Amino acid sequence: MNVMTAARTSTPADRPQLGLRERKKIKTREAIRTATYALVLEQGYDATTIEQIAERAEVSPSTVFRYFPTKEDIVLTDEYDPLIMEEVRARPADEPWPDTIRYVMRKAAQVGIEEDAEVARLRTQLLAQVPAVRSRMMESMSVTGSMLCQAIGERTGRDPESLEVRVYAMSFIGGLMETSLYWAENGHQDDFLTLIDRTMDVLEHGLPAEKP
Repeated sequence: MNVMTAARTSTPADRPQLGLRERKKIKTREAIRTATYALVLEQGYDATTIEQIAERAEVSPSTVFRYFPTKEDIVLTDEYDPLIMEEVRARPADEPWPDTIRYVMRKAAQVGIEEDAEVARLRTQLLAQVPAVRSRMMESMSVTGSMLCQAIGERTGRDPESLEVRVYAMSFIGGLMETSLYWAENGHQDDFLTLIDRTMDVLEHGLPAEKP
């Protein structure tokens, strides 16, 4: 759920250990991400080139493009969507869907911020300040939305392709994007988990009738 999380690098103890090939791929992706974040902090997003990223990460430019089609994808792509699906499937079968999704989103946000708060802030700042990053985020939202539709279908027995499920899923994804933008636009002063709760409240209950 790339609008709010930093990239996860560790493998939980209860997950199968990855093979050497997959570990090398993860190591390369992380080297490219780390190089990108460092360069952006040093000289800004627009001034950072793929060639500079490749040199800092000690890979070729073609390798960078093989892992990330665009520079924006380096900022936005993470490893969380499959983990979110696993968390959803692990929740009690009789748990109300709103409780499930609130728990999973809070956990994903908490892990992302705790693992690297600086990167989480940088990613949302770029989302707010760089039109190309925001545009690419809009394009990628459909992938996460489809994943969420599938998760809703599995938990509720609804058709994941139904209008109601699709509208709810994309409303949720859009809400999370706006939450990330709000967090960045207000200098990351608010507690992000509190903002997630506020977002979930609106999605679950609608806009409050009275002003706060």
